[in-house]
Amino acid sequence: MKIDIVIPWVDGNDSAWLKEKNEYSPEKGTDDGINRYRDWDLLKYWFRGIEKHMPWVDKIHFITWGHTPEWLKTDNPKLHIVNHKDYMPSEYLPVFSSHPIELNMHRIEGLSEQFIYFNDDMYIVGDVRKEDFFVNDLPVDNVAEVPLRFNPGGIDSIIGNNMMIINKHFDKSKVIKEQKKKWFSLKTLKSTMKNIYMKPIKGFSAFINPHLPQPFLKSTIVEVWDKEKELLEETSSHRFRSNEDVSQWLFRYWQFVTGRFVQGKGPKGRFFAIGKDDALIEKAFREKKYQMICLSDDDVKLDFNEEKEYLKLLFESIFPDKSEFEM
Repeated sequence: MKIDIVIPWVDGNDSAWLKEKNEYSPEKGTDDGINRYRDWDLLKYWFRGIEKHMPWVDKIHFITWGHTPEWLKTDNPKLHIVNHKDYMPSEYLPVFSSHPIELNMHRIEGLSEQFIYFNDDMYIVGDVRKEDFFVNDLPVDNVAEVPLRFNPGGIDSIIGNNMMIINKHFDKSKVIKEQKKKWFSLKTLKSTMKNIYMKPIKGFSAFINPHLPQPFLKSTIVEVWDKEKELLEETSSHRFRSNEDVSQWLFRYWQFVTGRFVQGKGPKGRFFAIGKDDALIEKAFREKKYQMICLSDDDVKLDFNEEKEYLKLLFESIFPDKSEFEM
């Protein structure tokens, strides 16, 4: 079983990219915050983590607008540099939202059936095995249904859009009846309790979404495009993130309701907000209790340069040596 990685990256300081972005004005209801684009200069540690803790990965598909870090060894045989125009239909370009970039991942040339999707704020910091992400060719994932929050706008709107599509195509009672061993598993008791609580509610409400590396089947994405082409084309046409979007989580939910997953916890990981959770981040690096972490850039007002240098020191403490992906 070959397992690839897909990771998109943008250099928000690139003058050519900024010039092109500034030619397009975000419409009302879009999200164009500075934290969507700024580069924390931590990518080299992402590659060091993959080399040290996931040496079994077959290919890394590195999605970019066209720029690459100066230090990146682009001719590494495990690295596939993917320009937006290499795999996205031209009518969607240029694009400044992650959603179209993610929704069209299945078009990447040479992408394996089993792959793991990373955002560039997700890092591997401990040893993980193939079996932590895929068992019997199926993604290892943890289905846990929860009530949908009703905060207007933002991610809650997008999750709601995803769930409307799931409920359009699938009957909750039938899905759970056919897959009860997955939805009510002793391996994931906390999730099982949530699923028991939500079971009487008609229709799927929402699922817990850990912001961590996500295993996917390429064939699932192809199937969703076949069923909802018009909807996915609409989101793909949005140059900036919109409350009307669906997201790549739709593919994850589709794997849940079609039973194309193995119920399990996967590698141990945690989400941290930079600035707000600095003490917890430092503790996580010191105690090494997680295999993967997300360092989310949520606060547009934080001292960016100070935080960046602080995080670089933490990463240097665990990844001091260059990887094969560096010049």
